[in-house]
Amino acid sequence: MHAKTDSEVTSLAASSPTRSPPRRPLYYVQSPSRDSHDGEKTATTSFHSTPVLSPVASPPHSRHSSSTRFSKKDHSLNLKPWKQIDIIEEEGLLQGDDRRNGLPRRCYFLAFVVGFLLLFSLFSLILWGASRPMKPKISVKSIKFDDVRIQAGSDATGVATDMITMNSTLKFTYRNTGTFFGVHVTATPVELSYSDIVIASGDMKKFYQSRRSQRLVSVAVMGNRIPLYGSGASLSSTTGMPTVPVPLNLNFVLRSRAYVLGKLVKPKYYKTIQCSITLDPKKLSSPVSLKKSCTHD
Repeated sequence: MHAKTDSEVTSLAASSPTRSPPRRPLYYVQSPSRDSHDGEKTATTSFHSTPVLSPVASPPHSRHSSSTRFSKKDHSLNLKPWKQIDIIEEEGLLQGDDRRNGLPRRCYFLAFVVGFLLLFSLFSLILWGASRPMKPKISVKSIKFDDVRIQAGSDATGVATDMITMNSTLKFTYRNTGTFFGVHVTATPVELSYSDIVIASGDMKKFYQSRRSQRLVSVAVMGNRIPLYGSGASLSSTTGMPTVPVPLNLNFVLRSRAYVLGKLVKPKYYKTIQCSITLDPKKLSSPVSLKKSCTHD
C-alpha cells in the first residue's frame, strides 16, 4: 500500500461533504418501583422515567436486564394456571368426599325412620293384643211393664185389626273391664216383639265409660197403637188387658269402642243380647227379673 500524503488527505476531506453523526433515538420505559418485604415500603409506589437506548443501540447489560424481567414475568404468568388447576382438583376431591360421606348419612336417617316405624307398630300391636281380652260385661237386670192395652182399630191402609199400646222400662248394668282405657258405648234400638211383630222399641243414649268402672243403664221401650193383625185375637178382652201370659222377645246389640292409642289403636266390642220374657198380666208395674232369661253373644 502507498501512504497517502497530507495533500491527498486534505483534498479528500475537502471534496466529501460534511456529515453529522446519526442521532440515536431515545426510549423511555416506565416501571414500578420494586416492592420490598417491609410493610412501610409497600404502601408507597414510585415511578422512574429513565431514558433507555433502543434495543439495537443499547448496551449488552441493558438487554440482559430487560430479558430477565420479561422472563420473570412470563414465568409468573405460566405458574398461575397450574395453581388454578391444583385448586380445582382439591375442590373436586372435597366434593367427592362429601358425596361419599353423604350416602351413609341418608342411610342412617332411613334406617332410623324404618326402625321407629317398626317399634311403633310393635308397640301398637302389643297394646291391641293386650286390650282384646278386656271385653265389657253386660248384665240385664229387669224389665217393668207400666202400661199394656189392647183395643180395636185399623192400620194406615184402613184394615181393621187389634192394636196394642205398651210402655215399659229395661234396666241393665254395663261394666268396663279395661285397666288402661275407657270406652264409648252405643246400641241399636232395643226391640220388644210378639210373634215376629215389633210391638215396642226404644233408643239408648250413647255414653262414655271410664276404665274399670260400671253404670246402671235404663232404656224406655214403648209402642203406640201397633197393629197385631191376626196375632192379637188371643189377647183381646173386654177390659183391654191381656188375660193370659204373653211370650215376648227382647233383642239389641251393644257396640263399644276403645281408643287405646288415639285413633291408631281402637279395638271394638260387640254384644248381642237376646232375652225371652213372659208378660204376666198379674204382675204389671212390677220389675220382671231377666238375670237368667238373656244370652250374650
